[in-house]
Amino acid sequence: MTIKVKQLQKKSKKNSAFAQHKSLSIQFSLDGFSFCISNSETKEILLFTEYTFSSSIASPELLLDKIIRVFDTDKDLQQDFTSVFAIHQNNLATLVPNKLFDRNNLAPYLKYDVKTLKTDFITYDLHTIIAANTVYIPYVNINNYLFQNFGEFEYKHHSTVLIDKLLNYSENDSEEQFFVHVSPSHLDIVVCKEGKLLFYNSFSYNTKEDFIYYVLFTAEQLQMDPNSFQLTFIGDIEKESDIYSITYTYIRNIHFMNPINSFFTDSEDFSNHSNFILIA
Repeated sequence: MTIKVKQLQKKSKKNSAFAQHKSLSIQFSLDGFSFCISNSETKEILLFTEYTFSSSIASPELLLDKIIRVFDTDKDLQQDFTSVFAIHQNNLATLVPNKLFDRNNLAPYLKYDVKTLKTDFITYDLHTIIAANTVYIPYVNINNYLFQNFGEFEYKHHSTVLIDKLLNYSENDSEEQFFVHVSPSHLDIVVCKEGKLLFYNSFSYNTKEDFIYYVLFTAEQLQMDPNSFQLTFIGDIEKESDIYSITYTYIRNIHFMNPINSFFTDSEDFSNHSNFILIA
């Protein structure tokens, strides 16, 4: 399987690459693997690298094989880090309000949406802004590999990071904000207002018709008029894509997220609205 590599280093601050203390943030899914290295003290981004697979990996076991190959060949990952943070991106998760949450009995929360096995390890993330938890199945084999390489590290589900960042981003907006985070094989929809979460869900899609169906279905359920509300795209999508075109057919007010971090400004390989979960 061919691996396409995109690597970008912030040209205006090359001397930052010599930072003595560095942090590593990793995001992985069955579609790809990316990582960010930053200065532990100043939080300045030093390096971002993205590996995208030509097609989705069939299993977490095969994904681990790819990740091991990356770690064995990418010298930027072969150094000491003061901290490591991993983000599991998959659709093996659900959001549970605190009022209904029992941390000692996690399996029932997933049984209606996710096919689980008795041997699955299920965990949860506590949200920092809303009174809810993300219950999910992490890629345990990858966690074990990272532990072997780095020792103790922190990890979360991608939806936890996405929701909390978007709530912070939109806390001063008095209008409802309809965000769509795009990945190669699934989309996350987050609707919020003044820092409060109104809706979240994740959908798998194979075609552009699947994609627009979930967007319009969500808008209908929330009684949001496609002719009036603003949709903000984040992630792996560009204006020239088929997904953007079909969305614009039904929703007229479409925007790309304005970057919080200017790291990708002037980049030919990455858009400012991409990689919001890992860099924001």
